[in-house]
Amino acid sequence: MKTLYLDCGMGAAGDMLTAALLELLPDPDAFLKKLNTLGIPGVSVCREAVTKCGILGTHIRVLVNGEEEESADVHDHGHPHEHSHDHHHDHSHEHSHEHDHVHAHENDHTHPHHHSGMHEIEHIVGHLPLSEKVRADVMAVYGLIAEAESHAHGVPVSEIHFHEVGTMDAIADVTAVCMLMEELAPDEVVVSPVHVGSGQVRCAHGILPVPAPATAYILRDAPVYGGSIKGELCTPTGAALLKHFASRFGNMPVLKLSSVGYGMGKKDFEAANCVRAMLGESEDRSDVVLELSCNVDDMTAEAVGFAMDRLFEGGALEVYTVPIGMKKSRPGTLIRVMCREEDRDSIVALLFRHTTTIGVRESVTHRFVLDRQFSTVSTPYGDVRCKKSTGYGVTRCKYEYDDLARIAKERNLTLEEALRLTEAQR
Repeated sequence: MKTLYLDCGMGAAGDMLTAALLELLPDPDAFLKKLNTLGIPGVSVCREAVTKCGILGTHIRVLVNGEEEESADVHDHGHPHEHSHDHHHDHSHEHSHEHDHVHAHENDHTHPHHHSGMHEIEHIVGHLPLSEKVRADVMAVYGLIAEAESHAHGVPVSEIHFHEVGTMDAIADVTAVCMLMEELAPDEVVVSPVHVGSGQVRCAHGILPVPAPATAYILRDAPVYGGSIKGELCTPTGAALLKHFASRFGNMPVLKLSSVGYGMGKKDFEAANCVRAMLGESEDRSDVVLELSCNVDDMTAEAVGFAMDRLFEGGALEVYTVPIGMKKSRPGTLIRVMCREEDRDSIVALLFRHTTTIGVRESVTHRFVLDRQFSTVSTPYGDVRCKKSTGYGVTRCKYEYDDLARIAKERNLTLEEALRLTEAQR
């Protein structure tokens, strides 16, 4: 299985991820040419080789109208729309994974500061010649940032306007990472625990703790840690990209490596300031999941079904029931939920909320799973989704029942006849 591992021991930022993934391609210059011909207003992207702590890697520079903009990944990048738009900022930070960012209102730097909301971002991205997948990924990443800013400011997402995260160089970073992910097409993306830095960072509204509120909100349920390095190591954009593309967070899996990329930040520390991307083939998949169980004897079938739907919506990998005999010879139901460790607390809360149980049991389970890939088969009767499962010497395909059932109903066919019609289109 093609697996991408992202080592975020020095955090992550949009340009660092771009640089690391770019090094995995056989022809980075061809990709940059493609990126530069998209037509992002005024933007050109170039790469340069840099060495940090003896490691050779790539640093990405984004020029807007021929000049390098100030950092696209800093605090106060989102705010309610009623915030005044006629102030000026003195950006004392540097581009690319910077720390101690300052946005001072009293400075004498007089360039206008562009503010973009989700509608403006969607308009810009919507006019770029991107695949539907890349366009959806870009907007999903911005959606995570907007949601985090909405939570931090206590205002609706529709009232959030971005500062730096909305500028053209940030759009270039996010778009580049989404395009690189499509080109590399990993079956699984594993992200290490994320080093977020420590201390405080100054922004326009005052001094904030590290990680910044938006970054902390985006990385909830993900493993993070601080350390002796003072400053912001993981930016909101970096956090959103990691959260969107991560299949899971954890330690590096066993890989047969094919390529390694180093995406460098601009500042120097005692440790190499980089994101490391490692691409290779992993063995057939196995992982660890939790099984949460409870017994009930006073719920109707409808209530149990409703609870199962809520558990799936809450992130459960699997939910199933088993008829059991309980005390006083009462027939009951065993409800068992499989979930990932990071979803445990929310799943437990859902079990208590939607069932009548007064206790939930937990056990750790090792499971072996086939690798799953999803595709869409276009037929004259509409699209049919297909799941292909491979591994352990086995390959099998299964069409989505709902799609086959729709065709069967619309054409007055049996389910088997709808299946044969779909297979004939492959």
